[in-house]
Order: sequence, then structure tokens, then C-alpha cells
Amino acid sequence: MKQGKVAFRAVALPARRQALKLLLAAPLAGLAACQVPVPGQGPPPELYRLSPKSTFRDDMPTVDWQLVLEAPRANAGIDTTRIALQRAPLQIEYYARAQWSDRAPQMIQTLMIESFENSGRIVAVGRDDVGLRADFVLKTELREFQTEYFNGGQPRGHVAMAARLVQMPRRAIIGSMAFEAREPARKDSVPAVIEAFDEALGKVLRRLVEWTLATGAAADRRS
Repeated sequence: MKQGKVAFRAVALPARRQALKLLLAAPLAGLAACQVPVPGQGPPPELYRLSPKSTFRDDMPTVDWQLVLEAPRANAGIDTTRIALQRAPLQIEYYARAQWSDRAPQMIQTLMIESFENSGRIVAVGRDDVGLRADFVLKTELREFQTEYFNGGQPRGHVAMAARLVQMPRRAIIGSMAFEAREPARKDSVPAVIEAFDEALGKVLRRLVEWTLATGAAADRRS
């Protein structure tokens, strides 16, 4: 791929409707293809990752409880290492020769953990598979994680997550919230799109951390 150009795996216009039917009928089969480049058919994909959040509000509470983060749930279209894009609301495609360094939910789970740690306001935070004794469990759903081209043509990174905070051991949901951000890319290129993703996800992560600590602190005081 030439620098500054964006390559797409696109569906020809006359066959788009049929391709969309096939995608909806068998999403797992479509996503399984092309995960590993075939030798002799071009260079390997460029790998990208995003960054955790490290700046937060000064009035964010400091808590003495432990938090477990489950990996976000996501639909098959974004639960992949491939970087999704939409040129129409009901169509999903992927950038060619560009991938995330991990499946999107696992990558975002790692970034959430690092963001909570970077806040310096919580005793301990970890994944749900490390055996950490949890005072609270954060359950999330990754609802949007793609570049969108259908609003004016200029690509925008779109990230949306829903969160539920569960208090242990009584397993009571003490709060739920949705977080969403869209960020325009500087230009139509993969590096610029990744920067837009990073900005959008950073806004979501900051609000998620601040809301989780404030909601958990309030529930902890009541109990």
C-alpha cells in the first residue's frame, strides 16, 4: 500500500446487495477469511494498536476497592483483528493490509485496565481470568468500532460502548451508562484513521473510568 492511500476490500456495485445478503447469512465464514496472508500474495498486513487514557478530572474519587473488567462483548463484524469501515449504514468492509494487533475486544480490555491503572485512583484492577477478588465487576459491550464514510465522505472514527457496574458478592447492577465518540480523520489514509480511532476511544475510556469510580464510590458509601 502506498503511503497516504487507503486500500479497501470492496464489493463491486452491481453485486453489493447480494454480497450483503451473504455477509448477513454467514458472518463467521466471512470473517475467518484472510486472517493470515497467503505467502507470495503481497506483503503482510501493517499492525496497529491504540493507546490507553492517562489524563482525568482532578475531582475523580480515590477508592479502596478492587475491580474486575470483563472483555467487552461485540458482534462478529467487529470482534476481529480486521479494521472495520462503513461506506453505508448497513454495509461493513475492512481495510486491506491493515489490522489491529489483537482482536478488538481483547485490545480494548487491555486499554481499559491500563487506563484505570493510569488514573492512580484504585487499589487493584484486573481481567476476569486472573483470580482477583472483586468488589465490583465492570461488564461492557462494544457496539460501534469502525470508520464511517457515509456522512459527508470524510472518514470518522466511531466508538460506542455500553457499561454496567455490578457490585459483588450480591451481583447487583448499581449503574449503567453508554459512552460514544466520533472523531474526524485528518485525511483519508490508514494512519490518519488510526489517529481518529485513538482520539475517539480516548474520550470513551476517560468517561468510562470517571463514571465507574464515581458510581462505585457512591455505592460503597451506601453499603
